[in-house]
Amino acid sequence: MRIVSLRSPQAQPFGPVRVAERGWDRTRGLLGRPRLAASEGLLIMRCSSVHTVGMRYPIDVVFLDRHGGIARVVESLRPMRMAMCLGAASVLELAAGQARRLALRPGLKLSGW
Repeated sequence: MRIVSLRSPQAQPFGPVRVAERGWDRTRGLLGRPRLAASEGLLIMRCSSVHTVGMRYPIDVVFLDRHGGIARVVESLRPMRMAMCLGAASVLELAAGQARRLALRPGLKLSGW
């Protein structure tokens, strides 16, 4: 998996963000991985829905369009839940609380990928 650093709409850098582009990496996501650190993330390409079945901690889920625009933000998605966004091209998974800290909301754009 390649690793990138992203910038919030306020130009605040965060990362490392792992980019899941291959089938198995996209399917596995965060399953079986330890809780994300505050600035870490996982960007799942070609994805418009996620689930937290089998996870032990909540995550923030940011759905992105193909240009990095934020289409939807789901804060603190608890284990055993699902979220989706029609038209999303990728999903950024963050530690719970990070979307709010970075002031991520629909209509804004991430950069750096």
